[in-house]
Amino acid sequence: MAKVGLLVRLEAKPGKEQAVADFLRGGLALVEQEPETATWYGIQLGPSTFGIFDTFPDEAGRKAHLGGKVAEALFAQAPDLLAAEPTIEMVDILASKGA
Repeated sequence: MAKVGLLVRLEAKPGKEQAVADFLRGGLALVEQEPETATWYGIQLGPSTFGIFDTFPDEAGRKAHLGGKVAEALFAQAPDLLAAEPTIEMVDILASKGA
């Protein structure tokens, strides 16, 4: 069962909304290579607001993900795609259904 997670908010620069959506869709292939990432969701919250919500069985899994390829790619592309630095929140899972 997942016990910890990450909630990441991304605000696209004007005109970069589709590029951010495409980045999130493409990130799935990278995350599928991470055995400690229990669930991963690329989400859109509004016209230019996107996010990532992912869960992990423990703190070690979360740290591994933060040092993984999606995080590396996100921070490499952030200056071109995002209006501000990503907001990363560490969360504790209190209850869940499914993975």
